[in-house]
Amino acid sequence: MATPSQPRHSGYPNQAVSVSGDSQPLLYTPAEAAQRLQVRESWLRKKAAARQVPCTFLGKHLRFSPADLAAIITNAAQPATGRRPRRKPTTTVRDRDLPLPPQRSVHAHRDDHTSGGSSPWHG
Repeated sequence: MATPSQPRHSGYPNQAVSVSGDSQPLLYTPAEAAQRLQVRESWLRKKAAARQVPCTFLGKHLRFSPADLAAIITNAAQPATGRRPRRKPTTTVRDRDLPLPPQRSVHAHRDDHTSGGSSPWHG
């Protein structure tokens, strides 16, 4: 039996952990936290693994407290700035920036090898 100082587990690995009998969980699973934050679970897990958002690890299990969720929301809040500026064009070389290749004609020229009657091809 769990003591009051230890988190009680409900027997279901994907449910939030609650110490008291109230309906507010003490810790949320990544799926529950992502649902509350309205973000993808994969995004939340990536940020937590990189330690870019506050989180709690119980052994190898990732969990989020209500304070963690509040901190994620607070840290993500950005003032409205209007339209974002357009990205500057990159300085890569494009086909239109390259010099044009010499124009070749399908017609025989005067300086062609066949113009003197001598051809390297014997036919």
